[in-house]
Amino acid sequence: MDLRESAFWGRLKANRWAYTFTILATLTVGILIGTVVSYGVKGKEGQKSEATPLTVPAPQQLSNVFSQISKQLEPSVVNINTESTIKNPHRRGSVRPDPREQAPGDEGDQGDGTPFQDFFDKFFGGQGGEAGNIRQRSLGSGVIVDAKGYIVTNRHVVEKADRIRVKLQDESPASPGHDAKLIGMDQETDLAVIKIEMDHPLPAAKLGNSDGMEVGDWVLAIGSPFGLQETVTAGIVSAKGRNIVPNRQFQSFIQTDAAINPGNSGGPLVNMAGEVIGINTAILTETSSYAGVGFAMPSNTVVQVYNQLIGPEHRVARGSIGIEFAAQPNPAIARIYGSGVTVSNVVAGSPAETAGLKVGDTITAVDGRDVKSGDELVADIAARKPGSKAKLTFFRNAKKQETSVTIADRSKLFASRLGEEQDNQNEEEPKPSKFGLSVRTITPDLADRLNIPAGKGVVVQDVKQGSFAEDVGLNRGDVVLEVNKQPVNSPDDFSKIEASLKSGQDAVFLVRPRGSRAQDGTIFLAGTLP
Repeated sequence: MDLRESAFWGRLKANRWAYTFTILATLTVGILIGTVVSYGVKGKEGQKSEATPLTVPAPQQLSNVFSQISKQLEPSVVNINTESTIKNPHRRGSVRPDPREQAPGDEGDQGDGTPFQDFFDKFFGGQGGEAGNIRQRSLGSGVIVDAKGYIVTNRHVVEKADRIRVKLQDESPASPGHDAKLIGMDQETDLAVIKIEMDHPLPAAKLGNSDGMEVGDWVLAIGSPFGLQETVTAGIVSAKGRNIVPNRQFQSFIQTDAAINPGNSGGPLVNMAGEVIGINTAILTETSSYAGVGFAMPSNTVVQVYNQLIGPEHRVARGSIGIEFAAQPNPAIARIYGSGVTVSNVVAGSPAETAGLKVGDTITAVDGRDVKSGDELVADIAARKPGSKAKLTFFRNAKKQETSVTIADRSKLFASRLGEEQDNQNEEEPKPSKFGLSVRTITPDLADRLNIPAGKGVVVQDVKQGSFAEDVGLNRGDVVLEVNKQPVNSPDDFSKIEASLKSGQDAVFLVRPRGSRAQDGTIFLAGTLP
C-alpha cells in the first residue's frame, strides 16, 4: 500500500459517515442506472418499442399571462415620494435620558392597538429626529389613469405633504422625479387624485369592473414596497365586501392574498385582463409587514370618487337624510319591525326629522325601488345630489306610509363624526413662549387622570431644543401649576407671568411631572433667565 492509498483510507475512516452517505447515494444511482440500462437492452433485437418518445414543448409558459400583464401595466404605475413636516409626538425637552418618558398615564400615548396597520397614515414609515418637528419622508405608489398626468393614489400617501414627487417607471433611480399637484382627497374612501405636468402623453391604465370579480380569481398587485419600484406580486381574490373599519359606510374592500407591503399603498390590483380592479390600501398584520391579508378599494368606488374629485369643487359630495340603523342585518329586528331598514336613530335637525321619520320606522323603498338592506339604502341616498328630493316608503306600526325628504350633504350633516371639523378644532394652536416652550389647556379627561382640580395648571405641549425650558428640565407632557408662586390656570396666565419676567431674573416652576399622579407629588424646576 503506497502513501496515497494509506492517506485515502485514513480520510475515509475519519469521515466514515459522510463517505457512507456518498457511497450509498452513488450505489443507489448506479443501481437505478443499471436497471434502466438492463430494461433498455432486453427484448428481441430490432423489435420496435411501444413507448411514445417524450418531447419538449415550445418555450411558452402557462404563467406568461402574468408577465404580459406586468409589461402592460408597469409603465402606468408610479412611485410617489412625499415630504412633510410633522410635530414629533415623542418630543423630549431634555437630551439626557428621562425615566418619565415611558411613565403610565402619558397623555401622548394614544396607540390604538388595532391590527390593521398601515391604514391611512400608518401604511408607510417616515424618518426624522427626536427633537423638534420631524421632516418626514414617505413612500407610496399610484397609478396613471389619464394620459394628461392624472394619478390615483391613497389619501394617506399624500395628505399633509408639503411636497409630492412622482417618479415614472422609465426614469433613472437617481432622477428626482416630477412635482405633483394635489387635485383632491376623500376621507371616507382614503382615495386621492394628484397630477403631474408633462410635455407628452403618459401611459394610462385601464380600469375594470370590480363587480365582475369572484372569490378565487387571480390578481396581481403592482407597486413600490419598501421603495422597490416595479414590484409585482400575485394572488387571488380572497373575499369581497370586507368592512374592516367600524362606522365607515364607504370602505368595503376586496380582500386579497397577493403580497402587499408598506409602499404598495396606492398601487393597483389588476385582473387577468390587465384591468385595474382595485387600489391597494391596507393590510392586516401584527408585524407591519405582509401576513397574507390585504385590502384594495374596488375600482367601481374609485371611478365614482375620481369623477367628483376632478370636478370644479374637487371634493366628494354624498347625500344623506340623517338616520342610523343596525350595521349588520338582524333577523330578530326584521321579525319585530318588518323587512327593510329599521331606523334606530334620527339626527336632530336632519332631513329625516323634518320629514317626520321616527325611531322604529322601517324604510322599504326609495322612489318606488325596494331597499332590503342598509347598504342598499346608503348607496342610493349617497349617490344623490344634496338639495334633491326623494320619496320614502316606510312602515310604522305595520301601517304603510310615504313621505318626501330633501337630501342633505353627508359631510356637513355628520361633520363631527367624520372628523372634518375636528381637524381644525381639536388642537389648540400653541402659543409661543420666551421660555422656549408652548403650553395648552388641560383637558377634563387629563385633569381627572392626574387628579388635578378642573381649571388648574397647563400642559407643556412643546419644548424648543436648546431653550431655557430645556435647560431647567421641562419636558413635553409636564403639568405646570405655578410660576414664581403665581397660579397658572390657563395659557393666558402663563403668558402674562412669562411676559413680566426679564433677562437675569429667576423663574421657578411648580410642576407635576409627566405621567405622575397626585400621590407622586410635585417638583420644582428652576433657573435664571439668560
